[in-house]
Amino acid sequence: MDLRKLKTLIDLVSESNVSELEITEAEGKVRIVKSGPTVVQQYVPAAAPAPAAAPSQPAAAVAELPAPAAAEIKGHVVKSPMVGTFYRSSSPGAKPFVEVGSQVKEGETICIIEAMKILNEIEADKSGTVTRILGENGQAVEYGQPLFVIE
Repeated sequence: MDLRKLKTLIDLVSESNVSELEITEAEGKVRIVKSGPTVVQQYVPAAAPAPAAAPSQPAAAVAELPAPAAAEIKGHVVKSPMVGTFYRSSSPGAKPFVEVGSQVKEGETICIIEAMKILNEIEADKSGTVTRILGENGQAVEYGQPLFVIE
């Protein structure tokens, strides 16, 4: 299972009312259990049995989540509503929807996130001035990842 997928699952469990999630796929099984402010995850690879000579280790490891960087950011943070690929413009050669210093109105398109071959226009959820662009054009973004700061 890919690391981005695991991180997304951990984030979803930690931000929801779900206390436990277990997913089985061809490459293994993942079990994520929420206990207080931390999330415990267990990953069991399908084709890799544990070596007999290895010392016994706990089956679950605590996933350390980074401290929220939003505490450092001043202004309103526009976050990604989905997992996908972030684009600042409608096509590769086109002018970006917004730049740092651009005035935006609530409901105005500020970027596109491509998910499952569908281009989703992301709109500003607050009027103001774009002070920071946190997403990298053409890069993968996660659910809830900060994309823009509007003041």
